[in-house]
Amino acid sequence: MSQELRAVEWTGTGLALIDQTVLPHRAETVDVQDVDTLVDAIRRLVVRGAPAIGAAGAYGVAIALLQGEREGWTPDEVRAAVARVRAARPTAVNLMVGVDRVMARFGEGLDAVLEEAAAVQREDVEANRAMAAFGADWLLKRVGEDRPLRILTHCNTGALATAGWGTALGVIRELHARGRLEVVYVDETRPLLQGARLTAWELVQEGIAHYVQADGAAAGTVLRGQVDAAVVGADRIAANGDTANKVGTVGVALACADAGVPFLVAAPTTTVDLATPSGDGIHIELRDEAEVLEWAGTRTAPAASRGHNPAFDVTPGRLVTGLVTERGVLEVSAGELPGEHLR
Repeated sequence: MSQELRAVEWTGTGLALIDQTVLPHRAETVDVQDVDTLVDAIRRLVVRGAPAIGAAGAYGVAIALLQGEREGWTPDEVRAAVARVRAARPTAVNLMVGVDRVMARFGEGLDAVLEEAAAVQREDVEANRAMAAFGADWLLKRVGEDRPLRILTHCNTGALATAGWGTALGVIRELHARGRLEVVYVDETRPLLQGARLTAWELVQEGIAHYVQADGAAAGTVLRGQVDAAVVGADRIAANGDTANKVGTVGVALACADAGVPFLVAAPTTTVDLATPSGDGIHIELRDEAEVLEWAGTRTAPAASRGHNPAFDVTPGRLVTGLVTERGVLEVSAGELPGEHLR
């Protein structure tokens, strides 16, 4: 089912976004006809996952053009609206890449903008398919086991997080298709339980055996020898291989390093930001502190407590055993750096 799933779909006049805030209990879409709605959808995680946000941002240029025509905006006002879309989630480099790529054809008009946005979406699906095969091949060779693998993953990296198929979850799906997957340990994932709600939902559609676990259980699961490899996605990868991903990822990487378990990052080359030398230059989004001070609207921490709520963390490249893109696998911790191999 998730093979045909499209988190971002152009309707002819706007965007239909699967509302990922209400899954798995309800299947609803948000109709986007204006820039305010799109920016809000990106910030509220109606649409999330770096490649899916990139596709939404690409089509956001068309949204701004159409709204500008309806409301009599000047070209500068349209550009200002596009800039708001581009800045909606500062950590996810795919959003900026998608917007900038489409804006290169801004002067050619709406048809050219839509053509380029569709190409962004199509190429992401193709890249996901390629990296799934490369990643599965690398894992099977690296782990060297004849039995099916036990994989841990963090956050949601499937069809819901991309233009289709998935990055890290695409690798997992490929292993399953080859009959080489035993079980998946799914971290529940802050801030909105993206693993428990979304990854688990996608795995159910595929009939893939899995356990949902608390983020805090992940390191122990790895260290107890229950995991053969961890496969995660990324929101931005620096030139030295430092990787920003959903908060909680770096703890998984540290546990894998201690246990000698491969830690594989799966992301398209559009997620690699060669202009950022290291993770020190990656902006980490801080979310509303209420997300850690409250539960379902009820205060759980003392009234005087403050909340620290980073949406992402940065895993040092020295902990990244492999980075799989649509071009193949770089063994980052062994010195194969994106800045040297992906230019």
